[in-house]
Amino acid sequence: MWRHLLRGGLGVLLLGFLVWGSVVAAVYLYGQRDAAAPADVIVVLGAAQYDGRPSPVLRARLDHAVALYRRGMAPTMIMTGGVGIGDTVSEAVVARRYAVRSGVPPQAILLESGGQRSVESMRTVAELMRSHGLRSAVLVSDPFHSLRVRLLAFRFGIQASTSPTRTSPISATPREEWRHVLRESAIILLMLLPGEL
Repeated sequence: MWRHLLRGGLGVLLLGFLVWGSVVAAVYLYGQRDAAAPADVIVVLGAAQYDGRPSPVLRARLDHAVALYRRGMAPTMIMTGGVGIGDTVSEAVVARRYAVRSGVPPQAILLESGGQRSVESMRTVAELMRSHGLRSAVLVSDPFHSLRVRLLAFRFGIQASTSPTRTSPISATPREEWRHVLRESAIILLMLLPGEL
């Protein structure tokens, strides 16, 4: 009896590792693809800002998004990200200022300034897009984040492609990149629980 229980427990453990390993591989491999296609809007996922200046991670996302805008990938941008603890301005506002300084017309930029988490931002982005008659989006974030935001876009009815930045300082450090990949895989596993996606 104990042998059967032990064997069953090891089988469940092995299955769990296989599932987790598959998700880790999916997070990493999906982040290596740039699937950008012409769309109604470019959505930039927020990251930290420091005293009104974008962090290196946010700046990398913005530079990539502005390059997509200049290529004519979409006529409109949506900046996301709320106000962090101790901050007086949202990530979205800081991102908008940076994009305007980079030559994007202010009228081409919409803001989602309330989200503290990706799921909150993407839910509001979907509402904002519907209110402006926008259907399709190119999602810009770090490679490790691409699969999760694509799944969230699907959840909220956004026709989306992803275009991860290649210049983030996170991607430049393999140890840091894999730390984020592993964290993302755990978040996605939780998202995939029944009723979560």
